[in-house]
Amino acid sequence: MKFARRNSLRCAGAAAAARAFSQVTTAQTYPSRPITMIVPFAAGGGYDLVGRIMAERMRVSLGQSIIIENVSGANGSIGVGRVARAKPDGYTIDLGQINTHVMNGAFYSLRYDLVSDFEPISPIVTTPVILYARKTMPANNIKELVAWLKANTATVGIASSSMHVFSVSLQKEAGAHFQFAPYRGGAPAIQDLMAGQIDLFLDSPLQLCLVRAGSIKAYAVTVHTRLAAAPDIPSFDEVGLPLSILPGTGFSRQRARQKTLSANSMPRSWRH
Repeated sequence: MKFARRNSLRCAGAAAAARAFSQVTTAQTYPSRPITMIVPFAAGGGYDLVGRIMAERMRVSLGQSIIIENVSGANGSIGVGRVARAKPDGYTIDLGQINTHVMNGAFYSLRYDLVSDFEPISPIVTTPVILYARKTMPANNIKELVAWLKANTATVGIASSSMHVFSVSLQKEAGAHFQFAPYRGGAPAIQDLMAGQIDLFLDSPLQLCLVRAGSIKAYAVTVHTRLAAAPDIPSFDEVGLPLSILPGTGFSRQRARQKTLSANSMPRSWRH
């Protein structure tokens, strides 16, 4: 399964590059110089991995380097803001997801508009989410974990990163109360989970290797059926918790304002 997922990302990278970057503009062949990809979370996490796999495939397809910048903080809004301020020439793009390009606009006062300031390039990949816990968590299954959460409402710490909205949903559905600890990305959060500094973390299947190594525990997955790569981990549906979510990632760029850019200069597949 690990190799299949990696190969699918590689194919997605080639397809996205073909759709979004292969057109010839009226002024010059695009791209004529390196492209900067903003990943709005810390290096080493799941979204960073997706970005790096995509960057390599795009480099091959486009014949230009893809420079990754991890601009993390504020639930991804700092990195997205960096793209909003960039010149709308197609040389700065971001790898976003539901929090960065939907939820942040609903919950926070941003210095940019996620609807009018951005336009999508291409969806990339969807991935299930798994509820992880420190290895010393006393619960043996998800039902026991929910009972433990309700009994320890004043002390439960959960990492808040790219899956913050889903963490809030888990709190509501489990009838618990969490202490949210903000992180700039999955990599620092998983390090603290392994060290026992936090209790819970919602993240991608990327961390299953740590479960198999006994460094952390896994309790449930946010899709309707169990994963083929982890058949021993139940879905939230199985225990009556309506937490079926499948977040996706995609590329977007700053929306062009000038007529010469929006009508003529940019690749056809970027115009919606």
